[in-house]
Amino acid sequence: MTDARILAQTMLGNEPYGLLIGEGWRPATGGGRFTVTNPATGDHLAEVADADASDVQAAIDAAATALPSWSIVPAPARAAILRRAAGLMLEEQERLATVMTLEQGKPLAEARGEIAYAASFLTWFAGEAERIYGMTIPASIANKRLLVLRQPVGVCAMITPWNFPSAMITRKLGPALAAGCTAVIKPAEQTPLSALELGRILRQAGLPDGVCNIVTCQDPIPFSTTIFDDERVRKVSFTGSTEVGKLLIQQSAATVKRLSLELGGNAPFIVFADADLDAAVSGALASKFRNAGQTCVCANRIFVQRSIYEAFAERFTVRVAAMQVGNGLDPATVIGPLIDQQARTKVERHVADALAGGASILTGGSAATPETQFWTPTVLAHATPTMLVAREETFGPVAPLIGFDDEAEVLGYANATPFGLAAYCYTRDLSRAWRMAEGLEYGIVGINDAIPSTAQAPFGGFKQSGLGREGGPSGIDEYLEEKYVSMVL
Repeated sequence: MTDARILAQTMLGNEPYGLLIGEGWRPATGGGRFTVTNPATGDHLAEVADADASDVQAAIDAAATALPSWSIVPAPARAAILRRAAGLMLEEQERLATVMTLEQGKPLAEARGEIAYAASFLTWFAGEAERIYGMTIPASIANKRLLVLRQPVGVCAMITPWNFPSAMITRKLGPALAAGCTAVIKPAEQTPLSALELGRILRQAGLPDGVCNIVTCQDPIPFSTTIFDDERVRKVSFTGSTEVGKLLIQQSAATVKRLSLELGGNAPFIVFADADLDAAVSGALASKFRNAGQTCVCANRIFVQRSIYEAFAERFTVRVAAMQVGNGLDPATVIGPLIDQQARTKVERHVADALAGGASILTGGSAATPETQFWTPTVLAHATPTMLVAREETFGPVAPLIGFDDEAEVLGYANATPFGLAAYCYTRDLSRAWRMAEGLEYGIVGINDAIPSTAQAPFGGFKQSGLGREGGPSGIDEYLEEKYVSMVL
């Protein structure tokens, strides 16, 4: 059966491939469409509307029109819609996961996990909607009353990536809707179907017209230009590369928009000699090879203390060599495809640079087949901090092993980067765990924990890894303004 036929069966007759603007689905104004393909097979999946600037403007208009009525909906009513949407996502978990695997490539088991993770943000922020508290402040004058109100920022634009096409939307949209904001979303052109499916579910859950608008397009420039030029868009949330994030900061200056930026990473994974070796190996596997290494928080540099380097490398390599590469719909698949040819080219460049610099391949090291986007999971021994695999974010299934001698040395290596999103440390020494947790210049630190992300904790980076936090109690703050009211009696 072709991918397109599997998708058609999965969609159960629904065809939400237009733009979601205002009252419902519509074609692009200019009639444009673009093709979505399966990165595992190259097969045509579907065509979606290709928006232009006029469509983006229409979406902003719809969001601005919906804002006054949505912002005054009582918090419990907003929360109820979010909870219904989360429940519908879990009811349709298999269907949504299949759509995701077809357009993104990740193994079906990982896609199921992402749907559950995505739904958890709607559930968490439903609760946060009911906990948006203001405050009273003791006044210094008897006839004054000082208050702080917390109100929605307004219309928000969201630009989301292809590697987590559902969760990166709900992590932004959940707090926005909970706060009473309205939204215009541009999903990645590689993975628009998951976003459109989420739009369908939100409408089914009872979200009013215009509160969430989804605009699919191949060219991001008209979208970004339009949202930054429009004064009514008060906040932009973006997940993607640091290079693009810097451009968005520049664009935001003219209208002084609030920004949330989750940008690139270069995560160190540090294994000390006193670590539980089996736990460290399993943690490195989970962190490095999830989604074929295409995550912003995956282990990019694996530092192993020299006294256990050989033992770690041996156990790790055996486990990596056993990973099956293939189509994500195959239950046996552990490593799916890279998203596109550009991603594969970067992996090839990083491996070639490491080999030229003296690294050696313990397993993998090549494309699974010459004509596809599959790359065999790779372990590189004798890597160094100066190699591309240690200086740049590889975003692929390549694990460089770097030896170190002591705590001070590895902390210096780990922090010697302009990025600071996630870091990992395996040790059974409680004092060292505290020192590393405090000394690592990263927004997220996993101590003996390779998968720390969760809806109820803040997610975000230091340095050039971004601005602001998503998730956790502080996640909704990004979508609220504080208004001070001083009242004379």
